[in-house]
Amino acid sequence: MRRIFTLGLIGIIGMSLSSCLVAKKKYDAEVAAKNKLIKEKRRLQADKRKLQKQVTGLKSDTTRLGKELRDLQNKYKALFQSSQLTTNDLRKKLNEREKELQRKEKLLADREAVVKKLQDAIDRKDKLLKNLLSKVQNALKNFNPDELTVTSKNGKIYVSLSEKLLFKSGRTDVDRKGKRALGKLAGVLKKNQDIDIQIEGHTDSIPIRTAKFKDNWDLSVLRATSIVRILTKDYKVDPKILTPAGKGEGFPVASNKNKEGRARNRRIEIVLSPKLEELLKLLEN
Repeated sequence: MRRIFTLGLIGIIGMSLSSCLVAKKKYDAEVAAKNKLIKEKRRLQADKRKLQKQVTGLKSDTTRLGKELRDLQNKYKALFQSSQLTTNDLRKKLNEREKELQRKEKLLADREAVVKKLQDAIDRKDKLLKNLLSKVQNALKNFNPDELTVTSKNGKIYVSLSEKLLFKSGRTDVDRKGKRALGKLAGVLKKNQDIDIQIEGHTDSIPIRTAKFKDNWDLSVLRATSIVRILTKDYKVDPKILTPAGKGEGFPVASNKNKEGRARNRRIEIVLSPKLEELLKLLEN
């Protein structure tokens, strides 16, 4: 009986010990699980704080980037408006420049047309002068060089007739040979009406004072007038193209200190000039 009791007690104690061992293992497992959860919680909390910090940083960056975006949008808008104004200004200035260029091109074309007309008129004048020179030289070719000369200078023809050919000393009436020379010249002048003719009387420097002439000016004027009368009355040259002028001793062609020079200075110069009305009209326009 006692043995049975002992065996029963041992069985109960064994069962109790076995139960205690199971409870301890379960406790240890729960503690381990709890510790693991605590560690996991701490890790998660750390991750949360890290994420919160990142979120805060991202919010700050978002705010900053948003401000930068608005600034850029404002700058873009301002630049766009400015570019529109600049483009409009440039377009306006370009239109103004184009109009100015067109105006200047038209002005240049007009000027070129006038220049061409002027050049054509000058060419006609030069051609007229060249033909006239040839005709005058041919008409007067039988007279000696000490009697008359024909030259061209500065767009004019100068027919210089010596006192020897035209006048006796101190006289204004023209000799027969002088009249013949004037007649030859008149034959050319009557066929060329597009010229102006100035008859210039010239003297030497020796003073003259007579009842008829006060001085060399007086003598030079009267001699020039005498030539004009012969050309108009005897040879029917149009008086509208003739102008007498007394030059006195003011325009010598040689020295007045010797006899030969004074003889050259006593002369009549008939100056033939192409009419310039066409050129003047073009210049005025």
